[in-house]
Amino acid sequence: MVKCPHCGRDGEWTDNPFRPFCSERCRMTDLGGWLSEEYRIAGDERPSGEDQEEE
Repeated sequence: MVKCPHCGRDGEWTDNPFRPFCSERCRMTDLGGWLSEEYRIAGDERPSGEDQEEE
């Protein structure tokens, strides 16, 4: 058993296609958080022109 990182409920680790989440709902809710930029990885901010490829 392992705790779901989204809801905190106990979930099976073996034979669980959604691990480490307890369900598809928790997995999709977490993915939605990343896609809507709720979650971010800390780092230095890049200057505005640096994110484009130089030609």
